Amino acid sequence: MKKHAVIIGSGFGGLGSACLLAKAGYRVTVLEKNEQPGGRASVFSERGYTFDMGPSWYLMPDIFEHFFQLMGEKVEDHLVLKKLEPSYRIFYKDEDRTIDIFSDLEKDIPTFEMLEPGSGARLREYLKRAAYQYDVAKKRFLFKNYDSILDFLNWETAIEGSRLSVFSNMDSYVRKFFKTPAVQKIMQYTLVFLGSSPYNTPALYNIMSHIDFSMGVFYPQGGIYELVKALVRIAEKHGAVVRTHADVARILVEKGTAIGVELVGGERIEADIVISNADMAFTDLQLLPEESRVKDERYWKSRTLSPSAFIMYLGIDGRVPELTHHNLIFSKDWKKNFSEIFDNPQWPDDPSLYICAPSITDPNVAPDGKENLFVLVPIAPNLSDADEQLELYGEKILQMLETTLRIPNLRERIEYKKFFSVKDFKQRYNSFGGSALGFAHTLTQTAIFRPNNVNPNVRNLYYAGAGTNPGIGMPICLISAELAYKRIVGDKSSGPLTSLQR
Repeated sequence: MKKHAVIIGSGFGGLGSACLLAKAGYRVTVLEKNEQPGGRASVFSERGYTFDMGPSWYLMPDIFEHFFQLMGEKVEDHLVLKKLEPSYRIFYKDEDRTIDIFSDLEKDIPTFEMLEPGSGARLREYLKRAAYQYDVAKKRFLFKNYDSILDFLNWETAIEGSRLSVFSNMDSYVRKFFKTPAVQKIMQYTLVFLGSSPYNTPALYNIMSHIDFSMGVFYPQGGIYELVKALVRIAEKHGAVVRTHADVARILVEKGTAIGVELVGGERIEADIVISNADMAFTDLQLLPEESRVKDERYWKSRTLSPSAFIMYLGIDGRVPELTHHNLIFSKDWKKNFSEIFDNPQWPDDPSLYICAPSITDPNVAPDGKENLFVLVPIAPNLSDADEQLELYGEKILQMLETTLRIPNLRERIEYKKFFSVKDFKQRYNSFGGSALGFAHTLTQTAIFRPNNVNPNVRNLYYAGAGTNPGIGMPICLISAELAYKRIVGDKSSGPLTSLQR
């Protein structure tokens, strides 16, 4: 009899785990509470528009290629990837200018020189260091499991780690290279992908600039959900079963060992291994008996959560040529905006925001001659977001868009609008505090200090996804699946796997 692995949740960590274990010969069942697999990478269609509900940036193509190769697959057999040119556009509030970033130094350096004379050479040096650090991280840190501080401070990691910028924060690190706020913001905006602030994120995450400027930004035709569909196909090809509308009520523990799960309707599913890709705090506080929990509620409430988000899905009558595929509008007071998210929670008065217009690249996600817009404002978790509050804030953001983008009639052209915010993250994804991404990447929530992917109190219970190592992001969650697999098979290597054990 094959060992049976039950996976709670079908985000990238859950689907990645399903692929790896099924190919390695396990019998695999994935249980998803919602109507479709994908976790936060859900999708919905309305009035001819197709909206990716969550992730929209396809970054770190090397990690996706590695995972597909590990499965004996090729990315190009499943996805039609388009490199975006420009990668993204930046709008400046109260200024009649925009800049485009191309992930091509020959095009980007003149832009930097315009913003800050002399910054072109510093950008080359910054990215050279970031590329080295990214390579070190891949070989020594990202694909390694940690059980104690000794795992992190052995000679190998100490030597390599000393070359990384671990103990300064991103704000101070970036300021060593760039002096103007306009350039500093460009080098720090990627921290939003990590759910963090430049004032509390370790400078080692400057590797995000290498990912951004040197590796490029891509889009899978049809949308991010095409990647979810590809992972489901691969998992099912190897025999995994993916069940939707399967809401897990509790993890069954007997004599200190996970023996399966029970669904909300009472169905019991026995298992030799349980992997939770659900929210870490939700798993601990809601799915486990009290004696099996890793931490108490006070601990989870003390964690620094990543921001939640105020999201508008908009269907626009007519095109919006002012936009490219990815667009950023930065807050004028950078520090105040981050303080309103992390330190003094409130609805941001002068927010930064992100606009995705996938219909500019992909005509299939909107009716002919119309535009599909995804507008996201990072906000503090646990904010009150009654429907009236969402309407008022939505009106504020739409006015800001009309002014900044110089489209005075944008609101008149909206033919479809849907909000998604704090309470929706809680309800749909069981997200602790309504966080959009999970735990922020602060120094005390990185590597050995991040929640572990194995439960010390329950044998055969593992974790995958953004709440554990290595952290937040689609490709990073695929690495978390590989780390869970390593746990299960007893692989203690520090680098990416080259094959699977059957």
